[in-house]
Amino acid sequence: MSIRVTLDRVLLDRRMSLTELSERVGVTLANLSILKTGKAKAVRFSTLEALCRELECQPGDLLTFDDEDSADHEQVAAE
Repeated sequence: MSIRVTLDRVLLDRRMSLTELSERVGVTLANLSILKTGKAKAVRFSTLEALCRELECQPGDLLTFDDEDSADHEQVAAE
């Protein structure tokens, strides 16, 4: 996937555990874990807003676009 979630890095920078974040934003630990490991297929804007509010960050701090990964995926799809 060419969109990467950098929640682990932001949590580390904020010295916050995933459990603490889960309690603050009202999202289950399981769902945040799926997001953190990059296994999520989608994220609701309301969840993204709550994460940004509690982590005092911008959406771009949590999500990045990896163009090289996207090119690799397109090459595999073409074969």
